[in-house]
Amino acid sequence: MKDRMKISRRRFGAMAGAAALAPALGTRVAAQAGETIRIGWVGPRSGPLGIFGEADQWLSEVFAAKHADGIEIGGKTYGVEVLLADTQSDPVRASQETRDLINGQAPDIVIASSTPETTNPVADACEAAGVPCVTSVAPWESWFFGRGGNPAEGFRWTRHFSFGAGDFAPFYQAQWTAFGTNRKVGMLMPNDADGNAVRANLMPALQDLGFECFDPGPYENMTSDFSNQINFFKEAGCEIINAFPFPPDFPVFWRQAAQLGLAQNVRIMQMAKAGLFAAELEAMGQLGYGLASGAYWHKKFPTASPSLGLSSLELADGFEAAVGKQWTQQPGANAALFDVVLAALTTSGNPKDKAAVAGAFTGLVAETAVGKVDFAHGPVPGVAVTPLVGTQWVKAAEGPYEFEMEITSNALAPDVPLTAELKPYRIGG
Repeated sequence: MKDRMKISRRRFGAMAGAAALAPALGTRVAAQAGETIRIGWVGPRSGPLGIFGEADQWLSEVFAAKHADGIEIGGKTYGVEVLLADTQSDPVRASQETRDLINGQAPDIVIASSTPETTNPVADACEAAGVPCVTSVAPWESWFFGRGGNPAEGFRWTRHFSFGAGDFAPFYQAQWTAFGTNRKVGMLMPNDADGNAVRANLMPALQDLGFECFDPGPYENMTSDFSNQINFFKEAGCEIINAFPFPPDFPVFWRQAAQLGLAQNVRIMQMAKAGLFAAELEAMGQLGYGLASGAYWHKKFPTASPSLGLSSLELADGFEAAVGKQWTQQPGANAALFDVVLAALTTSGNPKDKAAVAGAFTGLVAETAVGKVDFAHGPVPGVAVTPLVGTQWVKAAEGPYEFEMEITSNALAPDVPLTAELKPYRIGG
């Protein structure tokens, strides 16, 4: 609790006030000064993925307040506007909102994050229109190869930074060897860009590390019956389940797993894409204690957001003060979008020159809330890789919230401190 006192009451008031003054989605969040840089931000702020966008309005206000006197680039001072658009968690709408934004508001750059259902259609629309775009929080393989990217060329206008599907294997190895299992892993992967990327990249990597993977085949998102997959895992004797479901699907799967006797024999229930937010766990009650997850950002990260002027802890505490909910991974992850955009705009020398802005990402290295983002050494052109840490949801020892996310593996991010050891899953914690 002492860490929370590092932010003054005045600063808490400023951060909370920013959200209170926030306009309705789809309107401008602006800092006043000279010619204006327009940043279009397309994201899921309602629908099944809406939880990913809960921090966006507040972050936009903090960014605008931080740069209220303008941003100096190439000896000239520019004002800044953030133009928000809601995908309603629909890929088709994400594409349409992006086109409408480009045609109606003429943004200088577009940003988006949170699952390929958002990042891919937004990036495709920007690529077609010749507008610079940077996206995050989706496995880079899903973004790049899911859009038909050529590793020899990349894309002209669109860039991406995030973890990769292949990056899960090393941190899973560190996380899953904390105690003994039979190393049999049941893979629950949907028929979507994430599921396809995981099947192509993660499963072979896990098998190379000595894990035996059992794949019942792809299923459709928003399914209501997982009995076939559950029985398949039971018959295989899987003590580890690794799931990449659409967030609303995981509680359905795991409740059925408990009803059919799978959950009682699983020693590690490892999630990705789902299980990122405490609200998901709270809805599951005792079945949520001990579920293992991963984090692309955590309030314990020893990082800060240069574009917002807030440390990781301040981002988490500011979100709680402004939004009135427990902190999530999104304040840091989406603050990093602003960090990368500001670095690229500054490097371009002319934020109104779209070709210069797109070209500025080549070789760009930016310090961000999620750590260093290095486009100079990415796996393919226009992509930078950021790390993951292993986590586990446990019953909070104190405070107003029911769940707490402990950091249990830092194999990919040794600078991030561990806060606990992974414990075997047991219903009820």
